[in-house]
Amino acid sequence: MVKEKTNNMIEEEQIDLIAFVKVILSGKKIIIKTAIVFLLLALFIAIFSEKEFTSSTTFIPQVSDSKVGGGLGGLAAMAGINIGGLSSGSEIPTTLYPEIVYSIPFQLELLKTQLTIEDKTKNISYENYYTNVYKPSLLAYIKRYTIGLPSYLISLILNKPKINYESKMGLEDDNIEILYVSQNQQDLIDVLSSQLILEVNEDEGYVTIIGSMPEAIPSAQLVHRAEELLQEFIIDFKIRKSKEKLKFIKERYLYVEEKFIDVQLKLAKFQDKHKFVNTAMSKIELQTLEDEYNLIYGVYNELAKQLEAQYLQVSEDTPVFTILKPVSVPIEKSKPKIGMIITLGLVLGVSFGIGIIYLRVIIKFIQDKWNEHDAIV
Repeated sequence: MVKEKTNNMIEEEQIDLIAFVKVILSGKKIIIKTAIVFLLLALFIAIFSEKEFTSSTTFIPQVSDSKVGGGLGGLAAMAGINIGGLSSGSEIPTTLYPEIVYSIPFQLELLKTQLTIEDKTKNISYENYYTNVYKPSLLAYIKRYTIGLPSYLISLILNKPKINYESKMGLEDDNIEILYVSQNQQDLIDVLSSQLILEVNEDEGYVTIIGSMPEAIPSAQLVHRAEELLQEFIIDFKIRKSKEKLKFIKERYLYVEEKFIDVQLKLAKFQDKHKFVNTAMSKIELQTLEDEYNLIYGVYNELAKQLEAQYLQVSEDTPVFTILKPVSVPIEKSKPKIGMIITLGLVLGVSFGIGIIYLRVIIKFIQDKWNEHDAIV
């Protein structure tokens, strides 16, 4: 009994498959036509799509957790300096790197990136390229004036005169800055944000920057500049405190050095002037000058040690970036992927043709049922 049911099910599946094949063959002309239409559409998209070249770089940020300066002790009390051991624990987590890269100040700096463009004798900035040189592809024009027309009209209405704004990274100054960004700059930032991707692998500890542009060399230049800016920001953040203390110690060192030279000259002049004088008053004055000289010399010597130690501290606090994959100029286009577009178009065309055939079958079935119903009535 079970065997008979199984055989019946197999026969029914075979009948259904044969019926499916017959339906497909009956409408093969429709499938061929839709496949050709979609194939031509895919070719049009592949030919007139925006060309894109992609570059990337991968690096590992390495920092030191050591301390410097504790072994030398504090400065002399009269110098008014006590820096002690310096901690190097102020780090920027790699998870915050995307926040830096996609921040307005960072993006504004990237707009200044100098690019080598074909048919141009001199390098031009990213902003100048997309404002005056770049010509969108045919598909980009079609998209702008069809589905993108409303947003394009809104941007024209809201577009404001460009504000002369010298973007600053804020690396040297802790003062709060209010950023003024024109509509033109904001549009360029939106384009740049879509072209630049930063990926952070928290488990392995490496960072990857990926950039795409219509030309090969500019894509590599954009990624390289983004890598430089990110490293500069991280380095400046890491050594800011050490640099401030270095600046303070250097100022004190130069001040004490000036006093030391002055006292040294006074002592030399007194010794020359009273070379053959042996009075009690001259001995007291000489002793006073020598004491002052020894005191200033001790402070000057200690400051020199601390200055050297602080230079070492800044050096040790400076992060080192190990480049795993340097930036290189791409040889082949990353987009459009012509083979994939054509294959997808062909598959969609065949699927659409089969859908039309079955839609006709369903419509015919409904019409037949409706006619039978009318005949009965």
